[in-house]
Amino acid sequence: MPKNLWINLPVKDIRKSKAFFTEIGFPLNPNCPNNDEVVSLLIGEQNVAVMLFPEATLRSFAGSDLTDTSKSMEVLLSIGANSKDEVDELVKKVMQAGGTIYSEPKEDGWMYGAGFADVDGHRWNVLYMDPGKIPQG
Repeated sequence: MPKNLWINLPVKDIRKSKAFFTEIGFPLNPNCPNNDEVVSLLIGEQNVAVMLFPEATLRSFAGSDLTDTSKSMEVLLSIGANSKDEVDELVKKVMQAGGTIYSEPKEDGWMYGAGFADVDGHRWNVLYMDPGKIPQG
């Protein structure tokens, strides 16, 4: 079983992306360097690492072209919230930090969530799953 998970994202301006993610509440990873070549952030109780790399750097070690996020989505990253209020609060922070909301907060059965794009166009959603409403069996 894998020990850790790192999500590697290409960014156009590493300082702008670092500011965005720290403004919305992702702490810097104290166990990694955070400079003009790489920024490491932590998400959630398991401290999943999100690594931000300048586009040229990520392209060089991934051996692949990068997706133009203005034209297509490469992945949808999902974050769990503890309440509807947490979803709403993150949406407010994203808007204040310069992100884009592509799906306003809404309830869909047992889930309440919203979708946003960060300053580089990577798509995220934040979801609260109400345990009392989850269908059984």
